[in-house]
Amino acid sequence: MKKYYSLATLLLFITTLSSCSVVEGIFKAGVWSGIIIVVIVLAVIIWIIGKLFGGRG
Repeated sequence: MKKYYSLATLLLFITTLSSCSVVEGIFKAGVWSGIIIVVIVLAVIIWIIGKLFGGRG
């Protein structure tokens, strides 16, 4: 049943969206995911440097 639901959803997207808008959506999601990952990694690096060199205690 779940397989048919996924197939129906895929067919709905294929018939309602043009290929350009699908590709655009994929790239937008990729860009935002990349930005979020970079921000998180930078925050962790800054936190570690702060703990090593400027931590209170």
